[in-house]
Amino acid sequence: MTTVHKVPRVGTRKRKPNRYAVARVLPYLILSVIGLLFLLPLLWLIFASFDKEASLALKFPVQFTLDNYRDTLSSSENRLSFANGLLLALGQALLVVIVAGLASYPLSRYQMRYKRPFMYVILFATGLPLTAVMVPVYQFFLFFGMQDSLFFTILFLTASALPYSIWMMKNFMDSVPLELEEAAWVDGASVWTTLRLIVVPLMLPGIFTVGIFAFSGSWGNFLVPFILLQSADKLPAAVTIYQYFGQNGMVQYGMLASFSVLYTIPAVALYVIGQRYMSQGFSFGGATKG
Repeated sequence: MTTVHKVPRVGTRKRKPNRYAVARVLPYLILSVIGLLFLLPLLWLIFASFDKEASLALKFPVQFTLDNYRDTLSSSENRLSFANGLLLALGQALLVVIVAGLASYPLSRYQMRYKRPFMYVILFATGLPLTAVMVPVYQFFLFFGMQDSLFFTILFLTASALPYSIWMMKNFMDSVPLELEEAAWVDGASVWTTLRLIVVPLMLPGIFTVGIFAFSGSWGNFLVPFILLQSADKLPAAVTIYQYFGQNGMVQYGMLASFSVLYTIPAVALYVIGQRYMSQGFSFGGATKG
């Protein structure tokens, strides 16, 4: 009796989808959708800035024109608002870097009794919403006659950014080897000399990172200057941009888009310049290369 062996037919089995392939492709699909959601408003912003008859709809300009940029830059109020915004942002960034650097050095180098509770207080202050304290702050400014002052507004912005900046700066300071300072002390260098010639150069990634965050936070801050500043000639660009939303009941989309493009240039330029320092700073590896 002859036994017949059945040969399996090739190609008849259905292949199940590879779960690992789906897991690899799915994140890229999600990121592509998110990127598209960000790309569409950006395209509208660019197209509308070159369109004199721009509307809320995303459309390619029929005729490219620089009239929107010309009108925006020719306005003395706009130029003054950009200058005020740069003054607030650069002033806050400079003060934050100096004060946070001086505060983070003893927290990183010295053994203090209440250092841990103090760091917890700083960590709690980083999560405190700024809107929760604006009413008492405004009353405080009124009581001492400090309202409508760019100088005191810079001081308040600096104070509001210090908790997070001190926390960040201390982490960068911890990555600087203490042996380098001890070697300089043996050679006769003072604490200030060591801080200026050794710690600060190695802390450039952290300094640049904290400075960029402080600048960006002040440059895009609308609430604080809107409440603490009353004079139109002292308002920054973050506040004056709203002038294009309600004049004569019409939104000037072209002027709004051109103003927005110009408004983003300082922050984008600062990020491009400090990209190398920020990439080193987030890895905490820049300080150990010396």
